[in-house]
Amino acid sequence: MDKTNDGRVLADAGRRRFLKLSGALTACGMLGVGTLSSVAAAAALTKSQRDAMTPEDVLAMMKKGNERFRKGLRSDTRSFLAQQKASAKGQYPAAVLLSCIDSRAPAETIMDLGIGDIFNCRVAGNVSNDDILGSMEFACKLAGAKMVLVMGHTACGAIKGAIDNAELGNLTGLLARIKPAVSETVYTGERTAKNYAFVDAVARKNVELTIASIRQRSSVLTEIEKSHAIAITGAMYNLETGAVDFFPLK
Repeated sequence: MDKTNDGRVLADAGRRRFLKLSGALTACGMLGVGTLSSVAAAAALTKSQRDAMTPEDVLAMMKKGNERFRKGLRSDTRSFLAQQKASAKGQYPAAVLLSCIDSRAPAETIMDLGIGDIFNCRVAGNVSNDDILGSMEFACKLAGAKMVLVMGHTACGAIKGAIDNAELGNLTGLLARIKPAVSETVYTGERTAKNYAFVDAVARKNVELTIASIRQRSSVLTEIEKSHAIAITGAMYNLETGAVDFFPLK
């Protein structure tokens, strides 16, 4: 290939890349607030975008994000650097999550979320305490988040520890918060940590009890939920399938 033809090929390739990028940016602009992840692909959520969302919108976006994650279709246009710069002077997350510290269950990754999209409280066994409740109250009452989501996961080590009555320093007190879920789980099979079906049933009950505890112990969140400005709900993440099973909104 001579230099003239080579230059023409390079120019054509450049134009194709430009047109592809322009089309993608136009599509994102047309989406508006339509999807949390589409907005966040270019930059972090703005106040107007977040405020226009309902709790139902936030839940729907999380579901779509998890679907993309499971299919390996996460957007290759996501720019974390752009999100970092856009959110540096202000943050407008759409939700606050309480999830487990398990390294295999990072909420932002498994729901295809970016910098500035959510607050995430992480503690073994996704249990609540006064500090976490205060953080949630800040997130919703002062920062404007639209949802409180408690997310457990399958094969949870903290759940196994609570079932086995494990004791270790400060972990003993943490596991004590999970033990009510062990006793309240209705299960007819083997009730041991070696039975993963039982472990997962306890993990789900633990999410349910944590949600109930949040409503009982935080009058701030309960009042906001009654006004329908936020929703409080739960979810279970399956380590094997990558799917998040979201509880229905009340």
